[in-house]
Amino acid sequence: MSFWENVDQELKFKGIERKQLGNQAGFPESYISKGIARGSSPSADLAVKIASVLGVTVEYLVTGSNTPSNKNKDQEAEQLRLYRKHSEIIKKCEQLSPEKEKLLATIADNFEK
Repeated sequence: MSFWENVDQELKFKGIERKQLGNQAGFPESYISKGIARGSSPSADLAVKIASVLGVTVEYLVTGSNTPSNKNKDQEAEQLRLYRKHSEIIKKCEQLSPEKEKLLATIADNFEK
């Protein structure tokens, strides 16, 4: 995927609108669709601003992969994959009352048995 496709994917993942990113990073929202259509990348300074707003690395936006440099990189990559896969469920769980959260944990425990 291209830089802008990775940006678009991250926006979708985080529930952020293109316009909001553009306002925070200082570019028109049309840059994303134009960048995707052209297969282009932004200047380095704009890429840094975009990554900062999204809370990811420029490397991630360029390559589409997170490559932590520590010895736990495989574990971190797996955790990120699982989080992305189950983010909607996690969001719903975060809204549960403590009682319902405990009930859900009990139900999940019973699935393991």
